[in-house]
Amino acid sequence: MDKLDTVFCCPFCNHGSSVECRIDMKNLIGEATCGICQENFSTTVTALTEPIDIYSEWIDECERVNNLEEDADAA
Repeated sequence: MDKLDTVFCCPFCNHGSSVECRIDMKNLIGEATCGICQENFSTTVTALTEPIDIYSEWIDECERVNNLEEDADAA
């Protein structure tokens, strides 16, 4: 089975391989941080959470916020 990615492209500065994800199982928090622009995102995690899950949640949240802004502009 292929290993999943652990570093990702930043959705804000678009710099490849600049986002690292850390998982703190003690506090059940996952955090994705860009080493270039310092943007970050945190979420709750479970024992099954992988770095790709944290990054995917960040991308989903960015899309949700952008869609809310577009809907507000259209109104």
